[in-house]
Amino acid sequence: MNKSLNTLSLFAFSMTALVALAGPASAAGPILVTNGEDSGEGSLRAALEQLSKDDAPGQIFLVTKDDIKIESGLTYGGKAPLAIFGQGQTVKSSADETVLTLSEGADLTVSDLNFSGPDNFDIKHRGKDGKGIFIDVRDDQTGTVSLKLDKVKVSGVSYHGIHVSDCNLADDCGSGRGGAGGGSPASIDIHLTEVTIEDAGNGRFDADGLRVDERGPGDIRFYAQGSTFTDVGADGVELDEGQEGSVVATAVDSKFDENGAYCDPKILDAFMPEEDEGEFEDEEKVTEADIPAAVKGSPDDACFEREVELYDSGNVKEFEIGIDTDDGFDIDEAGPGDLMALIIGASVRKNLDEGIDFGEENEGDAKVAIWRTTTKDNHDDGIKIVESEDGSLQSLLEDVTSKDNGGNGAAYKEYDAGNLDVMVSDSKTADNDDGDQTGLKLTKYDGGEGTLTVRDSEIEDGIKAKNVKVVED
Repeated sequence: MNKSLNTLSLFAFSMTALVALAGPASAAGPILVTNGEDSGEGSLRAALEQLSKDDAPGQIFLVTKDDIKIESGLTYGGKAPLAIFGQGQTVKSSADETVLTLSEGADLTVSDLNFSGPDNFDIKHRGKDGKGIFIDVRDDQTGTVSLKLDKVKVSGVSYHGIHVSDCNLADDCGSGRGGAGGGSPASIDIHLTEVTIEDAGNGRFDADGLRVDERGPGDIRFYAQGSTFTDVGADGVELDEGQEGSVVATAVDSKFDENGAYCDPKILDAFMPEEDEGEFEDEEKVTEADIPAAVKGSPDDACFEREVELYDSGNVKEFEIGIDTDDGFDIDEAGPGDLMALIIGASVRKNLDEGIDFGEENEGDAKVAIWRTTTKDNHDDGIKIVESEDGSLQSLLEDVTSKDNGGNGAAYKEYDAGNLDVMVSDSKTADNDDGDQTGLKLTKYDGGEGTLTVRDSEIEDGIKAKNVKVVED
């Protein structure tokens, strides 16, 4: 037997045996990718097309050492689970198109394989809709949609690095808090190990490193270990649960650094009005026509937020215009359901808005524990957690350092009848914002009880607590 063919056969046999140990054997595979061509026999495109027709669980093994160079996006159109096993190669797209699309909501497992787009995007060199990996959940899907990535890198794409969408409005779904659209009954399970998403989302407004849109009654379950989300145009990670269902998120030894700069203030400040905020008495009779209009003519006008609050008379009470930068790690949970998050050993640095920004509203609680983590040099709050309407907020900061942030070291807000209970232990804040009561800021609105316990910690820049009892050990 030819030596190279014998090596390929041995590799395929070994990989098949490993996968068999991890779960049920494929009914349709394995299929070997033997070259780096865009199409034709032995190509990755041909393998995906074959498995789409078979519509049975399939495995693809990249036995070529060549990178896969494609001129248009790859699509898997089957509903059955798909697994792709590489050896460190890169699937390189020369087009601003999604590199790999799963159009029927199939489960996906990928290991030791990278995905890259044409690169060099920014607000002055905008892209269209090219994502790294896109899973489009079917409207009638049930059970759990699973995405498992191990030693995968996504880079150089104009839009979301990875996008799992359970929303019938696709890219018009909106954010979790107040987001539009409907979805399937299915839940979404994301499991990332040693995954890197960098230089993604820099060619389009509101394009995240990892984005999950979940509508309908399903949950989002997210786990990342040893993963990095950096140089993303919008949020490094954004999990949006917009209706019934909970978010359960765990991040271990991961980095959420230097994200949110698509709407680059260095470029957009020149388009800001001279007066970007103001407050007025009703008697002043200031109308919307008297204040700056929405910004027009910038590189991307979507980057500007304009908020106007009116009196009952219709006169302007206050207005604010700002540039919409983004966060390191953002979770929005709306509708019945809880937000539960555990962050251990994270780096959250130099994001252009908040470092960590979690919000829970409607029925359900927010429970967040952050341990052995540093939030530093973020342009707004290092940590921001908000719970509103029916539910309580509980949080633990253990061995956390939050310093040199443009806002507060950690900020908590709890609205309505629920309780606010925060413990800060063996932690340090310093040099946040102006250094005056900006280390910890806690606000309790509209009933319920608020308690902050500070133990063995150095809060050098002070504590500001409203309707919250402070206990210092």
